[in-house]
Amino acid sequence: MTRLASPGLIGRDAQLHVLLDAISGPPAVILVQGEAGIGKTRLVRAALDLLPEGEHTVLIGHCHQIREPFPYGPVFDALRHVAGALPETATLNPVTGTLRGYLPELAGHLPPAPSPPPLDDPRAERHRLFRAVHALLAAAGPVVLVVEDLHWADDGTRDLLRFLTDQPPPGLALVVTFRREGLPVPGLPFGHAYRRPAGVRSEVITLTPLDVEGVRNLTRALLGRSTLTSDFVTKLRDRTAGVPFVIEEVVRSLLDDEGQLVGGEEEPEVLERMAVPPLLREAMAEQLTGLSPAALHAVHAAAVLGLAADEQLIAAVSGHPAGDGLSQALKAGVLLEHEDGQYGFRHSLAQQAVYEAIPGPDRRLTHQRAVTALSALDPPPLVQLAYHARRAGDFAAWQRHGPAAADRAAAIGDIPLAVEVLAGMLADPKLPHDARGPLALRLSRVAAIGLSYRRVVRSLRHLLAEDFLSRHVRGEARLNLGVLLSNQAGAVAAGRQEILLALPDLHDRPSLAARGLALLAMPPWGDEPLATHEEWMNQAEKLLATVEDQDPELTAAVHANKVSLAMMLGSPDALELAAALPANDPSAAVRRQVARGYSNLFDAAIGLGHYAAAERFADQSRRIAEETGALYPEFLVELSSIRLDLLTGHWEGLRERAVTAVEMTPDAPLLASDARLALGMLALARGEWEEAIEHLVAAGVNDVESGFLPVAAFASGGLIELHLTRDCLDEALAEADRAVARLRRKGMWVWGDQLVPPAVEALLKAGRTGEAADLVAEFGAGIEGRDAPSAHAGLATARGAIARAGGGHEEAARCYAGARAAYEAMPRPYSVARASEAEAGARLAMGDRARAADLIADACERYAGLGATHDAARCRHLLREIGPGSAPRRGRKGRSGVLSPREAEVARLVALGRTNREIAEVLFLSRRTVDTHVARVLQKLGVRTRNDVKEPRPDDRPGPTSPESGG
Repeated sequence: MTRLASPGLIGRDAQLHVLLDAISGPPAVILVQGEAGIGKTRLVRAALDLLPEGEHTVLIGHCHQIREPFPYGPVFDALRHVAGALPETATLNPVTGTLRGYLPELAGHLPPAPSPPPLDDPRAERHRLFRAVHALLAAAGPVVLVVEDLHWADDGTRDLLRFLTDQPPPGLALVVTFRREGLPVPGLPFGHAYRRPAGVRSEVITLTPLDVEGVRNLTRALLGRSTLTSDFVTKLRDRTAGVPFVIEEVVRSLLDDEGQLVGGEEEPEVLERMAVPPLLREAMAEQLTGLSPAALHAVHAAAVLGLAADEQLIAAVSGHPAGDGLSQALKAGVLLEHEDGQYGFRHSLAQQAVYEAIPGPDRRLTHQRAVTALSALDPPPLVQLAYHARRAGDFAAWQRHGPAAADRAAAIGDIPLAVEVLAGMLADPKLPHDARGPLALRLSRVAAIGLSYRRVVRSLRHLLAEDFLSRHVRGEARLNLGVLLSNQAGAVAAGRQEILLALPDLHDRPSLAARGLALLAMPPWGDEPLATHEEWMNQAEKLLATVEDQDPELTAAVHANKVSLAMMLGSPDALELAAALPANDPSAAVRRQVARGYSNLFDAAIGLGHYAAAERFADQSRRIAEETGALYPEFLVELSSIRLDLLTGHWEGLRERAVTAVEMTPDAPLLASDARLALGMLALARGEWEEAIEHLVAAGVNDVESGFLPVAAFASGGLIELHLTRDCLDEALAEADRAVARLRRKGMWVWGDQLVPPAVEALLKAGRTGEAADLVAEFGAGIEGRDAPSAHAGLATARGAIARAGGGHEEAARCYAGARAAYEAMPRPYSVARASEAEAGARLAMGDRARAADLIADACERYAGLGATHDAARCRHLLREIGPGSAPRRGRKGRSGVLSPREAEVARLVALGRTNREIAEVLFLSRRTVDTHVARVLQKLGVRTRNDVKEPRPDDRPGPTSPESGG
């Protein structure tokens, strides 16, 4: 068969430039994402080929689809080739000796293993191992470490890479490739949110399918010709979706023996007659046409194995000597030689196409030989054995190896793999009915630890709809499904319903029933009053007391929820109860529940205003979650930390983090309620009304069953403020009445700190003074005796509003000053500024203009520092009204061609599509002043119309200085 020309990189010049530039300027972290066959590997290899020879050490590791639970494997595979770049052994950091047992190839280049021998503390031992990898890469720098197909990585590898990215060695450029849709948590290639450290370059390169012109250029390069008809190229783009690998395989399949297009390019209908995916199968069949039987045996064995393998394994699986046949397959380009004498296909799509072309009986026999060959390995690769046993029709072996593989994966914290194995078995119609119950329980138990829930939910619901499960299995599986829906899936209403349905089946299993009741006892969800939640918790404790031989994990789960409930209520003894959680229990299962408990305590402490304690709880949850492989608590902490940063004024980069959180939870939007809240409040502070409404409503204000009440109440407060700002009193009152009624029904007034003050303002503005006073009194009674600094500060703010409305300006000033001091102590800078503004209003009413001006100027400085541009503009407007001498210092003027702080803000609003009138409203400026600013923006940016104005990037904006005054 005529071989095609090897095309260069087509349509990726910009991405190649970015990648090469980042690699050449370490430390750097580069994420290359795109679908299968899109050209991720080709892009990376093209960049590596362009590096100056000898200046970089290039290390490449691969993650595999059929993988065994071997943490760090891809990184260690890459490190085995680092010897040539290492300095003398005596100069290496002694900690690198830790790697001797993992990298025997480097034993002669590494210092002795540190003493004492492996530490008893797994977390400390893992940390030492990670430090050793970090030190080794630092010593070998500059290093380009490439990890391919990160979507197939184990969690250990992700943890190691996250350790390296937190503070990369100075000479490291880390490049990872992955399919976003294949990640355990979409949007999180490292399993956790990546935050770029200072001084580290970070790039995300997304490869998309080629457009028609890109397809034309690639096809020209493949065929070595300069012209192609538009009809042919357009049809080829339609049939291949613009995926470069598929284009290459399709074009190959269309060539005759002389390298000419069958039918010619004038007959694009030839593409229409070839369906996808059969296109790819036919392309590979064409490549296999001239191979000898020996070569076909080798190729079929490689296709059945699915992973790159050495010559010996290929021979064993094929049932024939591999030598000559393997050589021929390599020469024909059907197989490629990978590193370390491993042979496989150029791409997984090619492997799949060959596999599907093998006759069924031959496939089955080859899988059986794979089982025999792999069983002889030590340790046996259980996942591969289960896979091959199933396809060989050896169902008994499949049922042995599959659960064993899942247990091994779960034991080392690779929860996604365990879920994948078990869910795959349960979805298989060949699994006997009597095996489904035990596997369903296994799946439901392990899924509650991790983040993978979609497939588990489908599997469990399907199984529970059938009648063959025993009552005990059905009850426990339904309970675990409820936990999964309530937590990982964010479908709290559905999860609570499943738990309620499970309780009758668990009447003689009190520990499990107590676990379900303890989850129902969490008051942030549902419309039941607090008393009902407290009764559920009492029932849970009574059930546990009846159990003589208690299950430590279930007991820890109930205990964690009890402590969480106490913290949510603001009980004075909550911190003391939290200290009694069994954080050092020898059982990993118990510590997983403790990690979950600490994540709940973290969230509860945020709601109360105990921010220092919240940070401690977050650290403890992360630490234990990492030790035990409990992904969900760490995920929850990451999401809740967005709200903490919003409250504590850590706004830099917060919008981007929140957007990422929303994008990675498309199927469970309420999991991102903290992120939606942050986006809404940031938009409100900047005068972006429509964006604020969209995000605040999406934070769960209308979802009584599944909305997270502490966040929903906060969001409702933001909506009330927004409506008041826009003089939409009826809308503000409607939101206030609805949200306060929900909080009143629940009885959790400690969550009213962000809701009650704006609700009081709305009632006062509407003349409903008596209702406002009653609400403040009810709020005060509801938080009396509660250890809830935020709520008490909110109460002082609400009391100040009542006093001001009644003419008691001195009392109002005292209340606002008390709130300001309380917020300062937390600290909560945005709330400090708001309290300063409110106090200034009372001071003005008292005639103390100088003190009022000082308070407003201080608030203005705080707002500007946070980026709350609408609030800062309001303060500037107030200062202008107070009179001469009260305005803050003017900000620095923009240099020629550089936008001033005010101009940058105008440019941002223009880019958002705001009219000059709307900009004037948001920034409290005159229309004439805005007209002038817009003209200057257009001139400095060198654009002709406002449609050409782009939002200034954060790096392009002047830093926060004293806010400008304006006309």
